Amino acid sequence: MEEKKMGGFASVNDDILQNILLRLPALSFASAACVSKTWNKVCGSVLSCPKLASALSLNPSLPDAVKEVLDKVLSTPIRPQFAIASIGLQFSLEVAHQLIIEKLGSGVPVITNAACGIIGRDAVTNTMREVRWHMNMMLEGDGSNSQEADDFNRGIVLIVGFLPGLKIDAIPLIRSKREPRAPIINKFMMDIRDYTATVSGCVAPPGIILFGDQHIDLEPVLAEIDCAMPEETVIVGDASSRFLCRSGHITPDYNPDLFFVDAVALVFARDKHKPHGIGEVRFHATMSTGVIPFGPELKAVSVAVNDSECSWLVASINGCHQILDSQRLLDDISHEMEDKEAALYIGVIQKRLSPIEPVKLESRKYLAFYEVLGGDDAYLVVNGVGIRPGDTFLFYHSDSDTASSSCLNAFENLKVLKTASPLRNLVFGGLIFSCHYHRDPYFHSFPFYSNFPGAPLAGMVCNKEIGRDPTVSSMWQQAKNESPARCSLHVCTTFYLVLSYVPPPPPPNLLGD
Repeated sequence: MEEKKMGGFASVNDDILQNILLRLPALSFASAACVSKTWNKVCGSVLSCPKLASALSLNPSLPDAVKEVLDKVLSTPIRPQFAIASIGLQFSLEVAHQLIIEKLGSGVPVITNAACGIIGRDAVTNTMREVRWHMNMMLEGDGSNSQEADDFNRGIVLIVGFLPGLKIDAIPLIRSKREPRAPIINKFMMDIRDYTATVSGCVAPPGIILFGDQHIDLEPVLAEIDCAMPEETVIVGDASSRFLCRSGHITPDYNPDLFFVDAVALVFARDKHKPHGIGEVRFHATMSTGVIPFGPELKAVSVAVNDSECSWLVASINGCHQILDSQRLLDDISHEMEDKEAALYIGVIQKRLSPIEPVKLESRKYLAFYEVLGGDDAYLVVNGVGIRPGDTFLFYHSDSDTASSSCLNAFENLKVLKTASPLRNLVFGGLIFSCHYHRDPYFHSFPFYSNFPGAPLAGMVCNKEIGRDPTVSSMWQQAKNESPARCSLHVCTTFYLVLSYVPPPPPPNLLGD
């Protein structure tokens, strides 16, 4: 009966049918999978391996830009399990998010965030583009009404993924509007564990991509995640942005009218019901940094907070009682620094009780960065809050030579991944989370696309980059015979997330050699 309904197509063998289906766009491919059991089986063989698809558009029209990237990523067979879009600040976050979820339909988790720049291949020209709008703004200083100025901060990069063997969904970190002082971290951690345990049978996913609201201090949340998840779990993201999210199959158990969403975790969990013949998706991360520490270790003697945005520190050299003249200290630093436009930070070692289990007096030790805004005779002024009297810190500054050298190190790290058993560990795409302070003349995406020139890539330029790196403060702490502080929230840093696929082992030869 099925063959009679299909007419002449019934005589088409699987190889020819597969060749035809490979040429279909995603939506037509999805319809073809519903034609018959035979076609569905062939469609399944077409998408037996993981796949990412990405595209970038700098079209100044939001509807046209979204259409360009959607048409590109859906131009070949794919069944999206997730989508991440980064847009320019001049685009409407709400409109872009709605256009994407309408096209992808229900059941696909979607995260749309506003970024300081985007990285990817142009949907029309297929050329690699790396756009940092803050740099363009510096060049547009004449106040003209040129077309370039009108198009400033307009663009989008979109990546969608199909990862067989994984279950993927977006899990929000919520905060009550009635008691808005602190997010509900314990519920967030429990939701991640429960989702992972339900779909995979274990509590630790292989990968998490995290987005945080720009007005929220995400450091305590990251400290909890870093402590709860094993080293094998790769965690990357953007901690300071504006975003919207739509979960896939998870039904929200909270009233959106009563809660803020402070962060969202896109969780990649192993599928305990993975079909036979499906290999394993692996997550790899490496980084390049553009900051270096300098000077003696200092201590915050007292801390005052101004409007919950800035901290005013009275500081001394650690171990000494004499209060430092902060303005003189900054003048000396400025005199010694060759690059007068370098960004200046303090890296503070913070020891805090766990907000989840305070009764156990379990502390978290992590390195937090604060941008230095200025100072006077008495106070050192930094952007952000959370520093306490007794916290110790070092000064850090951005450095182009360090950034260049570290970028080359990242290239070599990815080259090792490229050359290590390429037939058994196939790289099929990745994401980049890059800092907007980089002012170097080269592409920070080159470590990826130079090693994997044909692999889909999407990246966003962040204010604060998320990535696990236990080595950042190790030299400082080892000199004091202390265990190193963890660091999951960075500045002047680029994180590279690379996805690879290990095919399943071949079936045993039942007939022998």
